[in-house]
Amino acid sequence: MPKKQQKQRVWKEIQRYIILFIGSVIYAAGLEIFLVPNNVIDGGVVGLAIMASHLTGLPLGVFLITINIPFIYLGYKQIGKTFTLSTIFSIIVLSYFTKMFLPVPGFTDDLFLASIFGGIILGIGVGLIVRYGGSLDGSEIVAILMDKQSSFSVGEIVLIINLFILSAAGLVFGWDRAMYSLVTYFIASKVIDIVIEGLDESKAVIIVSDYSASIAEALMARLGRGVTILHGEGAYKGDEKHILYTVITRLEMAKFKSLVSEIDEDAFITINDVHDVMGGTFKKKAIH
Repeated sequence: MPKKQQKQRVWKEIQRYIILFIGSVIYAAGLEIFLVPNNVIDGGVVGLAIMASHLTGLPLGVFLITINIPFIYLGYKQIGKTFTLSTIFSIIVLSYFTKMFLPVPGFTDDLFLASIFGGIILGIGVGLIVRYGGSLDGSEIVAILMDKQSSFSVGEIVLIINLFILSAAGLVFGWDRAMYSLVTYFIASKVIDIVIEGLDESKAVIIVSDYSASIAEALMARLGRGVTILHGEGAYKGDEKHILYTVITRLEMAKFKSLVSEIDEDAFITINDVHDVMGGTFKKKAIH
C-alpha cells in the first residue's frame, strides 16, 4: 500500500475517533446536566446503569462499564472488531465524563424542559457515535441476535426492551419520572434519525470497481454477507463492468467501508436505506 494512502487511512481513523469522543462527551453532558439530577432516564443499558447507581450510591460510570461488558463481548463475536473497539472507546469516554460532569449543577429542575433538552442532547451524542461505527447501548446487540430468531425487526425489539426498562424506572423513581423518561427516549430517537440520516438497520450497497472479484470475496469471507454480481457496461468507455450488490446492517457500515477501501480506495459506492428484508440468507449470516 502506498505511504500516502496509508497516511490518509490513519488520518481518517483518527478523525473517526475524535467524533466518537465528541459524541460521548455530549451524551455525558446530557445525562449529568439534565437527566440524572431530575431522576429521568434514557432507555437501554444507560437506563439500567442510572437506576443501579441511584439504588446503590455507586458512580454511574461503574455501571456503564460493567453492564456493557457482556454485550461488548457479543458485539465482538457477532458484529466485528471495528465496532467493538469503537464501542469500548465510546463507553470509556462516557464513563469518565459522567464523573467529570458530576459537580456541575443541573441546568433546570423543570422535568418537562429537562426531558426535552436532555433527549435532544442525548440524540446528538448517540447519533454521532452510531454514524461513526460505535454504540453505547448493549440492547441493540441483543436485539440483533434476537432478530435472527424472530419475525420482529431490530427497532421493534429495542422498543420492547426499553418499555420494560422504563417500566422499571416507574418502580424506582415514580411513574411521573417514567413518563418523562419516555418523552426523553422518543425525542432522542428522533434526533438520532436526523443526525445519522436514518436509523434503518439495513443498508443496500452498490459497488462499482475494477477489483470487484476481490471485493466480493472479502465481503463474503470477512463480513459474512452474500453478494450479487451484476454485469454492466460503462457508457463513456464502453467497457464491461462488474457491479456488486449486497445488503448490510447499519452497525457493519464502518467495517464495510474499511474493507472496501483496503482493496480499492477509488471504488464507486452508493448506499441506500432498506426498510425491510425478506427471504434469502441475510439474517442467517454471521461475521467472521
